[in-house]
Amino acid sequence: MKYNVKMQAMSEQNTPLDNIDLALLDQLQSDASLSNQDLAARVHVSPPTCLRRVKRLRDAGLIERQLAILSADRIAPLLGHGLQAVVEITLDRQGQQEQEAFEARVVRDEAVQQCYRVSPGPDFVLIVHAADMPGYLALARRLFTSDANVRNVKAFFCLHRAKFQPRVPLSRPKD
Repeated sequence: MKYNVKMQAMSEQNTPLDNIDLALLDQLQSDASLSNQDLAARVHVSPPTCLRRVKRLRDAGLIERQLAILSADRIAPLLGHGLQAVVEITLDRQGQQEQEAFEARVVRDEAVQQCYRVSPGPDFVLIVHAADMPGYLALARRLFTSDANVRNVKAFFCLHRAKFQPRVPLSRPKD
């Protein structure tokens, strides 16, 4: 993949990104388990250069964390399928303080995998995971009905995941 973009990254200090940085970030988004040697070979730099640049990208906060993405289909027979839902939440009062309070409460809960403030429409969209329907009911009581500021909850239960690609686009669209 070729990068014809110069970008400014926002961190405590502006870190300019060149094509090598973008190639490193792209490779790491595809497979963060690559050894430094393999990563360096893929972006055509020396291993010491690769190590130094990846460290700089981490220190600048551009690489937030590395994690393993598990195969839900392969784990399901071992642990049970569980229940995943996309949940829309509308608050009764939408002031900044109320939104921050709701957000702070839901992001602490392990069942909440993703949390987005959205507009227009509901105030929040959550991706949640529960072991089963009683587990979802407990989650709903814990997060939605125990809070007097939640006006509306709309849950969509996932039947099949056709795509999951957690990537940040690294090039700007062409004009």
